[in-house]
Amino acid sequence: MRRPKPIYPPEWPDVSLAIRTLRATGQCECTGECGLHRTHPGPRRCIEVGGTGAIHAKGTVVLTVAHLCLCEPLCADPQHLKAMCNRCHLRTDMALHQRHAAETRRLTKEALGQLPLFGRRDGHA
Repeated sequence: MRRPKPIYPPEWPDVSLAIRTLRATGQCECTGECGLHRTHPGPRRCIEVGGTGAIHAKGTVVLTVAHLCLCEPLCADPQHLKAMCNRCHLRTDMALHQRHAAETRRLTKEALGQLPLFGRRDGHA
């Protein structure tokens, strides 16, 4: 059983492109949200550039747009968004990915007939 994909706002393609190309000028905007890029006296901006060979990983850098908010449904507010290389984006979203993976495993087990041992954590019976 797969979790439904998040629903992006209709203007998402245009907003995403503007964030990546106009505001970020093709460079990752992460300044430590991923847990990296911290230096004294403060964070520095990631140096990865979309479409080039990755400096701190293998392969080509893919510039994405990360939501730094918990808006439901997902928003397109530029103040809630940052262009991030695939490495920074994945690290920033790690907790969210882990929650989704756990939920997907739980839903799969329930679909196969396994009952929860201590009741559901979402407050339902």
